[in-house]
Amino acid sequence: MNRFWSTPLEHPPRRRLRCGAQRLVSGVLPVALAGLLGATPAAGFEDLSFSVQGGGNALEQQLQQASQLRAAWADGLSDPFEIFTIARAEYGQLIGLFFEAGHYAPVISIRIDGQEAADISPLDPPARIDRIEVALQAGPPFVFGRAQIGPLAQGTALPAGFAPGELARSTVIRDAATATVDGWRDRGHAKARPVDQQITARHSADILDVDVQVDPGPRVTFGRLQPSGQDRTRPNRIVKIAGLPTGEVFSPDDVQRAAERLRRTGTFSSVALREAEDLNPDGSMDISAAVVEAPLRRIGLGLEYDTEAGGKVSAFWLHRNLLGGAERLRIEAMLGGITQRRGGHDYRLGLEFSRPATFTPDTTLTLGALAETEREDDFRARRARLEVGLSHRFSDALTFSAGIGVLTENARFGPGLGIRRNYRLLLLPMALEWDRRDDIRNPTRGFFANAKLTPFLGVSAADSGARLYTDLRAYRGLGEDARFVLAGRVQAGAILGAALDRTPRDFLFYSGGGDSVRGQPFRSLGVAPGGVRSGGRGFAAASLETRMRATENLGLAAFADAGYVSEGAFSGASGWHAGAGLGLRYDTPIGPLRMDVGLPVRGATGSGVQLYLGIGQAF
Repeated sequence: MNRFWSTPLEHPPRRRLRCGAQRLVSGVLPVALAGLLGATPAAGFEDLSFSVQGGGNALEQQLQQASQLRAAWADGLSDPFEIFTIARAEYGQLIGLFFEAGHYAPVISIRIDGQEAADISPLDPPARIDRIEVALQAGPPFVFGRAQIGPLAQGTALPAGFAPGELARSTVIRDAATATVDGWRDRGHAKARPVDQQITARHSADILDVDVQVDPGPRVTFGRLQPSGQDRTRPNRIVKIAGLPTGEVFSPDDVQRAAERLRRTGTFSSVALREAEDLNPDGSMDISAAVVEAPLRRIGLGLEYDTEAGGKVSAFWLHRNLLGGAERLRIEAMLGGITQRRGGHDYRLGLEFSRPATFTPDTTLTLGALAETEREDDFRARRARLEVGLSHRFSDALTFSAGIGVLTENARFGPGLGIRRNYRLLLLPMALEWDRRDDIRNPTRGFFANAKLTPFLGVSAADSGARLYTDLRAYRGLGEDARFVLAGRVQAGAILGAALDRTPRDFLFYSGGGDSVRGQPFRSLGVAPGGVRSGGRGFAAASLETRMRATENLGLAAFADAGYVSEGAFSGASGWHAGAGLGLRYDTPIGPLRMDVGLPVRGATGSGVQLYLGIGQAF
């Protein structure tokens, strides 16, 4: 039987250990030599016993799960040399778990056919192994007698368990050391580190005394960012995008933000920022940025199907580094209305150019162009839109964008599509987005909020006014590993200041379809002032969905949606409808494949079962 002791802290510059009997088991080199000499494989072991005394059921379960011998036995490993090597390594594997649980006087016995594994010479490993017995005694739990670490930076919070009388887990000591070092680093002391530690186990009293000394080091400022690994991207653009605040006091958060800015461009498949080992003579510290560039181009294809609106095929082509400064050019096309029951085909061609780090590291310049056609029951339209805008990221969750644009729309609507309008407008679009979802493609908790305000100036055939739209979503996971998820969504919109017939068809609101009310046909609910069917100037929709993960990849959903459209901004003639149904989800690396089957449950717009196919959750 072997009693072990080792300091719980990692990478200490000095160690002072006081304990009772101790025996350190090593032997990597002798075992390797034995492998070169060549032990002849024979039959593997057929019997394994594993017993634990003391420590409780939780510790016993952890020890069994961590045991490499148990894993080898379960896998049917037969090579006795490999089994012998695993048995010798098992001592160190298990001792760490005892320390993490606060047991510093464990007894570990690993016997191979009656002989202690640690006593078998690595130069003469057994040629045959029939039985292995692992017998563990946890020994008494230790508590902290003295728990000291410092000096501490102002405001540093140590783990609650690092105090006299608390269970002396090795993980708590490591957490305390990490918190102390991080406290200094957060205040600009980039080279803070533990320099001395005294850890004494008083076995007669089951007490562990800990005293750790930390050297804060000097206060450091940021030096230069030094890019490496790039091939097509200009180094000065990498420096500009990262936005490292050269000359300012060091902050780990600034380093992390710089790395995230580079990753968000999509130009790099890998980004690693590392601090220089040595400081510059002026007390500054350089940061190296090792990047790996992603493939220049990417293509994608999307498919959707709605029993009323028909199928939709979309594709895009993306260039990730158009001018060598991480600029992105995206060209996308869409063909809609395939096999639809009403209307005709819709076409769309869009181009978007974006340039990160314009004016500030967190500001992106965007240029966009769009040309499309729409053929619906109540209107036909051809439109083109040009925009230039800036998007500023205030945090990982909060983004604001604003721009200026022009819209031209040639529309026909009304009885026999006899009313013609050639709308010309100047746009001032603005948007605020707050995204706190844990997973964009398949969220289980958090919320998403998007608000858009587009003031517009009518130049021809259109009134001046503003379009408002908001989309709010929330998610709540229930049960173990969020097996059940409650998801809710509320949408609302309004047109202010413009008459119905002097508002572009693209601005008006409808309800029905996969993005508003499932179970109701696409855009089936609008208004009909004077017998002229049209979209409305007021809109609201609500959705509630329950999602359940049935297996690792298969999920089920039940949903209920309702929508409302009004002639004015929540005034005048109005109507509402509702739908409900069931869905099936299948998880893939690109998001869940979704199939929803909905039925109308309220309103006169329903026309039977509606089927929706797509990639990603409905919201």
